[in-house]
Amino acid sequence: MQVGAKVPNVVFKTRVRDEAVGGPNPFRWQDMTSADYFKGKRVILFSLPGAFTPTCSTYQLPGFEENFAKFQELGVENIYCMSVNDSFVMNKWAEAQGVNNVDVIPDGSGEFTRKVGMLVRKDNLGFGLRSWRYAAIINDGVVEAWFEEPGLEDNHGEDPYGESSPENLLKYLEAANVESAA
Repeated sequence: MQVGAKVPNVVFKTRVRDEAVGGPNPFRWQDMTSADYFKGKRVILFSLPGAFTPTCSTYQLPGFEENFAKFQELGVENIYCMSVNDSFVMNKWAEAQGVNNVDVIPDGSGEFTRKVGMLVRKDNLGFGLRSWRYAAIINDGVVEAWFEEPGLEDNHGEDPYGESSPENLLKYLEAANVESAA
């Protein structure tokens, strides 16, 4: 992806709680589109190799969750975490992590991830197709800023982390805020 590019139009298969469904599993399927997530607002999207994995669960997701108020002060309305995992996995991971501010987006088939050029093979870890780690600031469906970890390739031997960290995005937004105020 490049700055100025529009996000691809994709339908995401999500599971949402609906008490009207009743029973021990009160959830229903709900299709969500790229427009539902990105149209008419300034958001952060960060994507990672997998729910429940160490770097994602220890640093990246908690960091965005903990800094939500700071991001809001800098003009970000929502923060989304995407992974090439299904909605069941993403919802359970969000629950296990105790997130209240970051919304998860399941890209179970990797369609969005493929269309933004971030789908990689992670067969060396037994993961199959997954997302390369990245983050973006998206304003009304258009990429405002892009933060991609170095070394994008299939079966990379490491899991680089830093470019897409919440701290790095905060630095960018703070500098942009100072620049626009000048």
